[in-house]
Formats: sequence, C-alpha cells, structure tokens
Amino acid sequence: MLSRVAPWLTSASQRGPAPGAPASSAAGAGTGEHIRPLTDADTAALWSLVRPDPVANVFMAAHLESAGTAGPTPSGARILGYFDDGGALAGACWAGVNVVPVGLDAGRGAQMGGFLAAANRHVSSIFGPAEGVLGIWSTLQHSSARPFDIRPDQPLMELRGTPAVAPDPDLRFSTAEDLEALIPACVAMFEEEVGYSPLAGGGAHYRQRVKSLIERGHSVLCRNAAGEVVFKAELGNVSADAVQIQGVWMNPAYRGQGRAAACMAAVVELSRRYAPVASLYVNDYNHRALAAYRRVGFEQVGTFATILF
Repeated sequence: MLSRVAPWLTSASQRGPAPGAPASSAAGAGTGEHIRPLTDADTAALWSLVRPDPVANVFMAAHLESAGTAGPTPSGARILGYFDDGGALAGACWAGVNVVPVGLDAGRGAQMGGFLAAANRHVSSIFGPAEGVLGIWSTLQHSSARPFDIRPDQPLMELRGTPAVAPDPDLRFSTAEDLEALIPACVAMFEEEVGYSPLAGGGAHYRQRVKSLIERGHSVLCRNAAGEVVFKAELGNVSADAVQIQGVWMNPAYRGQGRAAACMAAVVELSRRYAPVASLYVNDYNHRALAAYRRVGFEQVGTFATILF
C-alpha cells in the first residue's frame, strides 16, 4: 500500500528503487551530505543515534528491537538516513504512514522535508522531537495537504524512580473480557483528542488495534463495580529502556476528584514490567494533565511536536 502512494518506498517484493525515484538525494547544497533509505548494513549506525536518548527515540528503538534491522521490512515503511559530508549517519527519519525524526536539527529536518516532498509523500502525522518535526514541516508544508492540527510545544516527560503518590490498587492490565467496555472509552479519548471518531471509516481496523494492545499486554484500565471504564491508558511504544504512555483517558464522571495522579502512578508501576523508565508527552495547554503528571513525579526532559493530517 505504501509503495503505491510513495514510489520510493519499496514493497517486500521490490529489491531496488522504483522507476523515477532517486536512491539518494543531495542534502546540503555544495556539500557531500545526502539522504538515502537505510539498509541492514546501517543498523549499528542507527542504534548509535537512538541509544543516547532512549526516551525521545523510543519509537525507533521499539522498531529496531522488533525488526532487528534498519532495512526494509514487510510493513512497507522505510527509514531514511541523513549522512554528513564524511559519510557518517547524522540523523534519520521513519517514513511510513507516520513520519518520525531521530537526531535531526532544524536545518537537517528541513532537508529531510524537502526529500519527502520530492517523493510526493502523503502521511497521517509527523511526531517526535520538536526541532526535527518542525524542521521537516518547514519544507514539506509547501507540497503537503493542509494539516488538521499543529502542536508545536508538547512537553516530553519521564519518571525514573518510584511514583510520588500511591498507585490506584484497582488499575490493572486489560484482558479479552474488557474489550467491549474498553472500545467506547478508546473512541471517546480519540474524539476528544483529534475531534472525529476513529470508527468513521468502519470500526473493524480500530477494534483490531485495541484488541492487539490487550493481547500484547500494552493496555491498562480501571473499571467500577458496574463495569464502566473509569480510567484507561496504553503503553504505546515499548523498548527495553523506556515505555511511552499514550491514550490516557479519565471517564468524565470521575474527573476533578483527584484520581488521575493515583491512576497514572499505577500505570508507571505496571510499565516497570517492560522497562525502567516511564515517559509520555502532553499538549502544553493541557494544564490539568500536566499538573497530575507532575504530582506523580514526571519531569520534563525535552519537547515534542505533532502535526496531524
């Protein structure tokens, strides 16, 4: 599918670049800097970019741990590398339905955005470290569809130690029996976050996504005596070094009661099954959520940005 909308993305059956698609592109004018899709031979170099900041780069780390390679995988997505004039890998970018930069400053991000624009890339979102995201967008915007929303300032937070508040004892990993109750909560969170229903184009794909999170042990929730979901969250990206918590939602009937901090503390405790560091990113204008996360012990360690289409 991705190879149809982005010819430079090879499918599992393609072994070379598509006709008319450059295998690489000069990046910095008058320099030897260039951008090209990564191969298996670049895996160690990509890890050297990812490891220094396992919280900011958890998306890419999770992929590398799962796939074991920087090269093409059956998913169809590719990883683009930005090479300096000495031939060393200086930055990278996941390029699939989502675009996720690693180690790109504003200037190199702009060059990457130009490469994506030349390849006629169509994406659902761009997210990650703000400097790289906004750099990519500075050039990609000239050939891109109009975004639904631009969120340039999202504090990236982490918690390495013990939560500062006692965890809610009723929060637990979701099970298959929770699926029917959980889906409406997930839909409600999605609608609050982006303004439309994930079921608009048919619910089968979204239902499978929620089911998959449960099966992988990446969904947590708390239900009341009547079976309603009080709170839910997902462990959206999971590596050996860090977990990125996503999809945090509190039932409106329970908001304003001070329960969010205890629930988040419990999410952190459960996430320790996978990694020693819990992380998340949040919109800068969501003051209530920021206050709750800080009460739990989360501290800002960086800034993300997100562009939604």
